[in-house]
Amino acid sequence: MRVLIVEDEPNLGRQLRATLEGAGYAVDLATDGEEGHFLGSTETYDAIILDLGLPEIDGLTVLDRWRKEGRTAPVLVLTARDSWSDKVAGLDAGADDYVAKPFQTEELIARLRALIRRASGNASAELIAGDIRLDTRSGKVTKAGEPVKLTAQEYKLLSYLIHHKGKVVSRTELIEHIYDQDFDRDSNTIEVFVTRIRKKLGSDVITTIRGLGYSLDEPGAPAPVA
Repeated sequence: MRVLIVEDEPNLGRQLRATLEGAGYAVDLATDGEEGHFLGSTETYDAIILDLGLPEIDGLTVLDRWRKEGRTAPVLVLTARDSWSDKVAGLDAGADDYVAKPFQTEELIARLRALIRRASGNASAELIAGDIRLDTRSGKVTKAGEPVKLTAQEYKLLSYLIHHKGKVVSRTELIEHIYDQDFDRDSNTIEVFVTRIRKKLGSDVITTIRGLGYSLDEPGAPAPVA
Protein backbone atom coordinates (compact mmCIF):
# COMPACT_ATOMS: atom_id res chain seq x y z
CA MET A 1 0.00 0.00 0.00
CA ARG A 2 1.24 3.48 -0.86
CA VAL A 3 0.94 6.42 1.53
CA LEU A 4 1.63 10.15 1.20
CA ILE A 5 2.83 12.08 4.26
CA VAL A 6 2.48 15.87 4.13
CA GLU A 7 4.38 17.17 7.15
CA ASP A 8 6.64 20.23 7.49
CA GLU A 9 8.44 19.22 10.71
CA PRO A 10 11.60 17.50 9.32
CA ASN A 11 12.23 15.15 12.24
CA LEU A 12 8.60 14.03 12.49
CA GLY A 13 8.32 13.59 8.74
CA ARG A 14 11.44 11.41 8.58
CA GLN A 15 10.33 9.43 11.63
CA LEU A 16 6.88 8.76 10.20
CA ARG A 17 8.33 7.77 6.85
CA ALA A 18 10.79 5.32 8.42
CA THR A 19 8.09 3.86 10.68
CA LEU A 20 5.60 3.34 7.86
CA GLU A 21 8.24 1.88 5.54
CA GLY A 22 9.16 -0.50 8.36
CA ALA A 23 5.49 -1.48 8.55
CA GLY A 24 5.49 -2.39 4.86
CA TYR A 25 4.15 0.76 3.20
CA ALA A 26 5.58 2.56 0.19
CA VAL A 27 5.88 6.18 1.31
CA ASP A 28 6.26 9.59 -0.34
CA LEU A 29 6.99 12.65 1.81
CA ALA A 30 6.06 16.26 1.06
CA THR A 31 7.23 19.09 3.33
CA ASP A 32 4.80 21.87 2.39
CA GLY A 33 1.24 22.29 1.21
CA GLU A 34 2.10 23.13 -2.38
CA GLU A 35 4.20 19.98 -2.89
CA GLY A 36 1.65 17.91 -0.98
CA HIS A 37 -1.23 19.15 -3.13
CA PHE A 38 0.74 18.42 -6.30
CA LEU A 39 1.62 14.85 -5.29
CA GLY A 40 -1.90 14.12 -4.05
CA SER A 41 -3.31 15.41 -7.34
CA THR A 42 -0.91 13.61 -9.69
CA GLU A 43 -0.02 10.35 -7.92
CA THR A 44 -2.14 7.47 -6.65
CA TYR A 45 -2.28 6.79 -2.90
CA ASP A 46 -4.15 4.34 -0.69
CA ALA A 47 -4.12 6.89 2.15
CA ILE A 48 -2.73 10.32 3.01
CA ILE A 49 -1.46 11.68 6.33
CA LEU A 50 -1.93 15.44 6.24
CA ASP A 51 -0.71 18.06 8.71
CA LEU A 52 -2.90 21.16 8.91
CA GLY A 53 -0.27 23.72 9.86
CA LEU A 54 1.69 23.70 6.60
CA PRO A 55 3.72 26.43 4.87
CA GLU A 56 2.83 27.66 1.35
CA ILE A 57 -0.74 26.27 1.46
CA ASP A 58 -2.43 25.25 4.72
CA GLY A 59 -3.68 21.70 5.15
CA LEU A 60 -7.39 22.52 5.14
CA THR A 61 -7.04 24.30 1.80
CA VAL A 62 -5.06 21.37 0.35
CA LEU A 63 -7.71 18.92 1.52
CA ASP A 64 -10.56 21.03 0.20
CA ARG A 65 -8.85 21.27 -3.22
CA TRP A 66 -8.32 17.52 -3.41
CA ARG A 67 -11.96 16.82 -2.68
CA LYS A 68 -13.15 19.39 -5.21
CA GLU A 69 -10.83 17.73 -7.77
CA GLY A 70 -12.52 14.41 -7.05
CA ARG A 71 -9.60 12.86 -5.17
CA THR A 72 -11.07 10.19 -2.91
CA ALA A 73 -8.04 8.74 -1.10
CA PRO A 74 -8.69 8.44 2.67
CA VAL A 75 -7.09 11.34 4.56
CA LEU A 76 -5.90 11.18 8.15
CA VAL A 77 -5.46 14.71 9.50
CA LEU A 78 -2.46 15.11 11.81
CA THR A 79 -2.10 18.38 13.68
CA ALA A 80 -1.16 20.13 16.90
CA ARG A 81 -4.57 21.82 16.87
CA ASP A 82 -6.76 20.02 19.38
CA SER A 83 -9.88 22.15 19.70
CA TRP A 84 -13.24 20.69 18.70
CA SER A 85 -13.70 23.43 16.08
CA ASP A 86 -10.47 22.43 14.30
CA LYS A 87 -11.60 18.80 14.29
CA VAL A 88 -14.96 19.78 12.83
CA ALA A 89 -13.28 21.94 10.18
CA GLY A 90 -10.99 19.09 9.15
CA LEU A 91 -13.80 16.56 8.92
CA ASP A 92 -16.04 19.00 7.05
CA ALA A 93 -13.24 19.64 4.55
CA GLY A 94 -13.21 15.93 3.72
CA ALA A 95 -10.93 14.26 6.27
CA ASP A 96 -11.72 10.65 7.19
CA ASP A 97 -10.03 10.61 10.60
CA TYR A 98 -8.18 12.91 12.97
CA VAL A 99 -5.15 12.49 15.28
CA ALA A 100 -3.82 15.30 17.46
CA LYS A 101 -0.14 15.74 18.32
CA PRO A 102 1.46 14.36 20.39
CA PHE A 103 0.32 10.89 19.42
CA GLN A 104 1.29 7.25 19.79
CA THR A 105 2.74 5.85 16.58
CA GLU A 106 0.92 2.55 17.10
CA GLU A 107 -2.42 4.35 17.20
CA LEU A 108 -1.69 6.29 14.03
CA ILE A 109 -0.71 3.13 12.15
CA ALA A 110 -3.81 1.31 13.43
CA ARG A 111 -6.04 4.16 12.25
CA LEU A 112 -4.24 4.15 8.89
CA ARG A 113 -4.80 0.41 8.46
CA ALA A 114 -8.48 0.86 9.29
CA LEU A 115 -8.89 3.67 6.74
CA ILE A 116 -7.28 1.59 4.00
CA ARG A 117 -9.40 -1.47 4.85
CA ARG A 118 -12.64 0.48 4.84
CA ALA A 119 -11.77 2.24 1.58
CA SER A 120 -11.43 -1.16 -0.11
CA GLY A 121 -14.59 -2.52 1.52
CA ASN A 122 -12.96 -4.69 4.18
CA ALA A 123 -14.16 -4.48 7.76
CA SER A 124 -11.89 -7.03 9.45
CA ALA A 125 -8.16 -6.69 10.17
CA GLU A 126 -7.74 -10.25 8.92
CA LEU A 127 -8.24 -10.63 5.17
CA ILE A 128 -9.21 -14.06 3.86
CA ALA A 129 -9.21 -15.73 0.46
CA GLY A 130 -9.93 -19.45 0.67
CA ASP A 131 -7.37 -20.97 3.02
CA ILE A 132 -5.09 -17.94 2.77
CA ARG A 133 -5.19 -15.44 5.63
CA LEU A 134 -3.36 -12.12 5.82
CA ASP A 135 -3.32 -10.33 9.17
CA THR A 136 -2.88 -6.59 8.52
CA ARG A 137 -1.96 -6.00 12.18
CA SER A 138 0.97 -8.40 12.36
CA GLY A 139 1.87 -8.67 8.68
CA LYS A 140 1.67 -12.48 8.92
CA VAL A 141 0.38 -14.71 6.15
CA THR A 142 -0.83 -18.29 6.57
CA LYS A 143 -2.07 -20.98 4.20
CA ALA A 144 -4.26 -23.70 5.69
CA GLY A 145 -3.11 -22.53 9.10
CA GLU A 146 0.59 -22.83 8.29
CA PRO A 147 2.77 -19.70 8.28
CA VAL A 148 4.17 -18.61 4.92
CA LYS A 149 7.26 -16.44 4.75
CA LEU A 150 7.07 -13.69 2.15
CA THR A 151 9.58 -10.99 1.29
CA ALA A 152 8.54 -7.39 1.91
CA GLN A 153 7.67 -6.80 -1.76
CA GLU A 154 5.82 -10.11 -2.08
CA TYR A 155 3.76 -9.17 0.97
CA LYS A 156 2.95 -5.72 -0.46
CA LEU A 157 1.74 -7.22 -3.73
CA LEU A 158 -0.33 -9.93 -2.03
CA SER A 159 -1.78 -7.39 0.41
CA TYR A 160 -2.94 -5.10 -2.38
CA LEU A 161 -4.55 -7.95 -4.32
CA ILE A 162 -6.32 -9.41 -1.28
CA HIS A 163 -7.58 -5.94 -0.26
CA HIS A 164 -9.15 -5.84 -3.75
CA LYS A 165 -10.20 -9.48 -3.90
CA GLY A 166 -12.32 -10.35 -6.92
CA LYS A 167 -11.24 -7.33 -8.94
CA VAL A 168 -8.90 -7.17 -11.92
CA VAL A 169 -5.83 -5.13 -11.00
CA SER A 170 -3.57 -3.93 -13.80
CA ARG A 171 0.22 -4.11 -13.66
CA THR A 172 0.31 -0.30 -13.74
CA GLU A 173 -2.04 -0.07 -10.75
CA LEU A 174 0.07 -2.51 -8.77
CA ILE A 175 3.22 -0.50 -9.47
CA GLU A 176 1.46 2.75 -8.48
CA HIS A 177 0.32 1.30 -5.16
CA ILE A 178 3.27 -0.77 -3.93
CA TYR A 179 6.19 1.48 -4.90
CA ASP A 180 7.06 5.10 -4.18
CA GLN A 181 7.40 7.74 -6.89
CA ASP A 182 11.09 7.02 -7.59
CA PHE A 183 10.54 3.43 -8.74
CA ASP A 184 11.43 2.46 -12.31
CA ARG A 185 7.98 1.74 -13.70
CA ASP A 186 9.37 -0.10 -16.73
CA SER A 187 10.69 -2.84 -14.45
CA ASN A 188 9.30 -6.39 -14.74
CA THR A 189 9.42 -7.03 -10.99
CA ILE A 190 5.62 -7.44 -10.75
CA GLU A 191 5.76 -10.54 -12.92
CA VAL A 192 8.68 -11.88 -10.86
CA PHE A 193 6.82 -11.40 -7.56
CA VAL A 194 3.61 -12.97 -8.90
CA THR A 195 5.61 -16.06 -9.89
CA ARG A 196 7.23 -16.26 -6.44
CA ILE A 197 3.89 -15.88 -4.63
CA ARG A 198 2.38 -18.67 -6.74
CA LYS A 199 5.27 -20.96 -5.78
CA LYS A 200 4.68 -20.27 -2.08
CA LEU A 201 0.85 -20.15 -1.96
CA GLY A 202 -0.24 -22.23 -4.95
CA SER A 203 -0.29 -21.79 -8.70
CA ASP A 204 -3.98 -20.85 -8.73
CA VAL A 205 -3.92 -18.16 -6.02
CA ILE A 206 -3.40 -15.32 -8.52
CA THR A 207 -5.15 -15.43 -11.88
CA THR A 208 -3.65 -13.70 -14.90
CA ILE A 209 -6.30 -11.93 -16.97
CA ARG A 210 -4.60 -11.66 -20.35
CA GLY A 211 -4.11 -8.10 -21.48
CA LEU A 212 -5.70 -6.69 -18.31
CA GLY A 213 -3.75 -7.69 -15.22
CA TYR A 214 -4.16 -9.96 -12.20
CA SER A 215 -6.90 -11.05 -9.84
CA LEU A 216 -7.01 -12.86 -6.51
CA ASP A 217 -10.30 -14.69 -5.95
CA GLU A 218 -11.99 -17.21 -3.72
CA PRO A 219 -11.27 -20.78 -4.89
CA GLY A 220 -13.96 -21.93 -7.30
CA ALA A 221 -15.13 -18.42 -8.08
CA PRO A 222 -15.47 -17.58 -11.79
CA ALA A 223 -12.66 -15.50 -13.21
CA PRO A 224 -13.57 -11.79 -13.21
CA VAL A 225 -14.09 -10.00 -16.48
CA ALA A 226 -13.48 -6.35 -17.29
